[in-house]
Amino acid sequence: MAVLVNGLIEKHGGIQGIVDQFSKQGLGGTVQSWIGNGPNQPVTAEQLHQALSGDVLTELAAKSGLSTQDLAAKLSTILPQVIDKLTPNGKVPQP
Repeated sequence: MAVLVNGLIEKHGGIQGIVDQFSKQGLGGTVQSWIGNGPNQPVTAEQLHQALSGDVLTELAAKSGLSTQDLAAKLSTILPQVIDKLTPNGKVPQP
């Protein structure tokens, strides 16, 4: 899963790209909670699928052998934790 999450972040231009994509879909507060020092707000598989490009999820699902629904479900639990860990000071690292 680490390779898939890294691929997802990379395909969106890094953490800032993920933040921008989620913000465009009305999930800015959710993704900001992952970056901040407080508790991480949850994201559903459906919200994740909506926020991220379907093509990207389809491509990553094919690489993983999972369906796009199963991949979105796994990412919905893993992505908040990964973004949280990659932003230890509550700030998005500059590329």
